[in-house]
Amino acid sequence: MNGLTMNDDGLPGARSAARIAAVQALYQMEISEEAADDITAEFVEFRFGRENEVTPGEPDAEFFSDIVHGVPARQQEIDKEIAKCLAKNWRLSRVDSLLRAIMRAGAYEILARRDVPAKVVIDEYVSLTHIFEAEDGAPFINAALDKLAHLKRPEEFGGEAPDDQF
Repeated sequence: MNGLTMNDDGLPGARSAARIAAVQALYQMEISEEAADDITAEFVEFRFGRENEVTPGEPDAEFFSDIVHGVPARQQEIDKEIAKCLAKNWRLSRVDSLLRAIMRAGAYEILARRDVPAKVVIDEYVSLTHIFEAEDGAPFINAALDKLAHLKRPEEFGGEAPDDQF
């Protein structure tokens, strides 16, 4: 689980575990068209607190819920910003649904969670591509989130903050 924040037990820290679960939840929401409230309740009740291969560690339920509710609430805005970061011949709809979930969650954090440094967000979501065995997508996720972070948080990379902050 290279790149994720780990706790003393060698498991992902609470926020890293929340990101893993959030990507699963966002993917499930897209496939099943279930609402964020229903998915959040399912994960908290039936998946959190149970050791398993894909969601190891104890997720930060509040952080998880923020991502799972924040992405669909701001999805149009998120997708628009992601589209600016893709190659001209790429459309977000062409991106695999798992990579789309990873990218949307990462973009949400870059846009809405200024308490988390952009470089941490990028590293965590690139690492998630390996957990979900989507290694081929890692460079794609890295490039898109890095470009978005430079556009929306240039001050973290030595530039000036944009006027259109959220």
